[in-house]
Amino acid sequence: RRMVRLGLLTESEKKLDYVLGLTTAKIMERRLQTKVFKLGLAKSIHHARVLIRQRHIRVGKQICDIPSFLVRLDSEKHIDFALTSPFGGGRPGRVKRKRAASGKGGDAGGDEEED
Repeated sequence: RRMVRLGLLTESEKKLDYVLGLTTAKIMERRLQTKVFKLGLAKSIHHARVLIRQRHIRVGKQICDIPSFLVRLDSEKHIDFALTSPFGGGRPGRVKRKRAASGKGGDAGGDEEED
């Protein structure tokens, strides 16, 4: 029953042969790090790991900072950026706050050079 809840097996695969036939690749697919990358929240597997460790990712309402967290089937659709993260609509990051405080001249000067 636990294997079905984690998404490692389907409902029809409740026999010992299927459990013994599990591979490491199937378990690695259920990790939060892999899910964040596959959902397109991160540019790479390494980027996904950094986002998770820096507390930018939540599962449901809970911030999760463990890349090896095994995601359940029902929790899979609730993976998103944290509400406190700059990526998820939270407070802007340090550099953006500093640029806004120093004036708008730094933002418009270098970006708009079109002929």
